[in-house]
Amino acid sequence: MKKTMSVLLLSAMGLVGTYASAGTGREDTVDRLQKSVDVIHAIMETPDKGIPEEVLSNAKCILVVPDLVKGGFIVGGKHGRGVATCRTAHGWSAPAFVSVGGGSWGMQIGVEGVDLIMLVMNDRGMQHLLSSKFALTGEGSVAAGPVGRHASAGTDWKMNTEMLTYSRSKGAFAGLTLEGAVIQQDDDSTVAIYGKKLRFRNILSGRVSTPESATAFMEAISHASHQAQVADAK
Repeated sequence: MKKTMSVLLLSAMGLVGTYASAGTGREDTVDRLQKSVDVIHAIMETPDKGIPEEVLSNAKCILVVPDLVKGGFIVGGKHGRGVATCRTAHGWSAPAFVSVGGGSWGMQIGVEGVDLIMLVMNDRGMQHLLSSKFALTGEGSVAAGPVGRHASAGTDWKMNTEMLTYSRSKGAFAGLTLEGAVIQQDDDSTVAIYGKKLRFRNILSGRVSTPESATAFMEAISHASHQAQVADAK
């Protein structure tokens, strides 16, 4: 009886929908974190068809947008949600939640179950990301990333490109042409996991503790980057 009265009271106050949305938002965000873990594991399991070790070991930040087609990337107007983390003096930062929208996605985006991976490669790109809103252009800021166990010595990914982009479909990675897209903070997911709004820069700079729900994601990132650094050093 008390439970029924509480539901009626919340309904009268217009709060039932809000409570349900909050719960669903957290579930969706936790699910996104787990799917991002699966993408990171796939990078390490397919070295000959994945992201080169030296590229991954030199990345300043890693962004993963899992299941972007299922998430409405095509039907919903080219918009998806993902997770980002950046290197700090004390390791990888707590995860920050991003939305990616707009832009030209190249021919790779047209198959259900495609994942998007973006690697920030230099300090300039990292500062753009920390600004909370980062528009990608083809003039040095974004390029399709090289694929395979090792990157070609003739590429300029290490010197000039701010961000390398990849798509993943059916277990294989491919460099993705991605221009004109805008990356910005996903406030709804941030509140769902952290319980309040936090500045994008504070999270990615290492000033925020990692929530328990993101532990598996952080462990996957740390393990993958360590393995890449060890392999790159050989």
